[in-house]
Amino acid sequence: MNTTHIPESGRVRAVLADDERLMREQLRSRLIEVWPDLDIVAEAKNGLEAVELCREHKPDLVFLDIRMPGLTGVEAARQIAQLPEDDSWLVPEIVFITAYDQYAVEAFEQGVADYVLKPAERERLLVTVARIKKRLAQRQDGEEPASAAEAGPAAPLQQLLHKLSAQMNPGGAPKYLQWIQATVGQAIQMIPVDDVLFFISDEKYTRVQTATLEALIRKPIKELVDELDPALFWQIHRSTLVNVKAINGITRDFRGRQLVGVKGLTEKLEVSRSYTHLFKGM
Repeated sequence: MNTTHIPESGRVRAVLADDERLMREQLRSRLIEVWPDLDIVAEAKNGLEAVELCREHKPDLVFLDIRMPGLTGVEAARQIAQLPEDDSWLVPEIVFITAYDQYAVEAFEQGVADYVLKPAERERLLVTVARIKKRLAQRQDGEEPASAAEAGPAAPLQQLLHKLSAQMNPGGAPKYLQWIQATVGQAIQMIPVDDVLFFISDEKYTRVQTATLEALIRKPIKELVDELDPALFWQIHRSTLVNVKAINGITRDFRGRQLVGVKGLTEKLEVSRSYTHLFKGM
């Protein structure tokens, strides 16, 4: 059964991040009004603090101002999504705080993450709170989301973050990696990204697997997530990215874990709990 830090009392732990003190105070007051069981365990003035506070407090929920110094809310969300999970904690639900309707309406109404428009209005905040409560309850009960609109903050979040980055930096579409420079034996080889079946990391190296060779690079998964096309590579585990075109099936082991089969290989790739909704119905 999936568990979170929601105690039996039903209280939910949250981190609030906004570089404007008055906005933090306004949102905190409104949240206390509409969600009495919410505990704001820490507040951050920038994106870097938000990441560290999430690492320290392991909240169920984080509110991120979309534009902050140090790291933007989008950049902070990327790092928070990469924090290590354990049996008692999953990556927190993400709620972005924004003053811009174009971010909220187009992106967040898809349901991958949620949003609060500045200044926080009671009626919109009640909608957000209801959706977050439902998601957290599903986690607590070990249920899979009923639809993509109710999915947790996993791989679809990475795709959303790419879209938001493009909106916030309209100079052009993001440029994704086309080649991987990797070590094969004693040689350096250039591998086309399209040929890679999956990337999987250990403590020091990331393994690059193609149909014909295995190579090593020093770039960690959390950097590759930002540099690879999210439509081609899905993150299925904190340490694993898989080429969508290489997936040939999903199975479960005796412990109920989802395993991804890869075309041409007998090796199976484990899907962590935060990413199981990607394969719902398979």
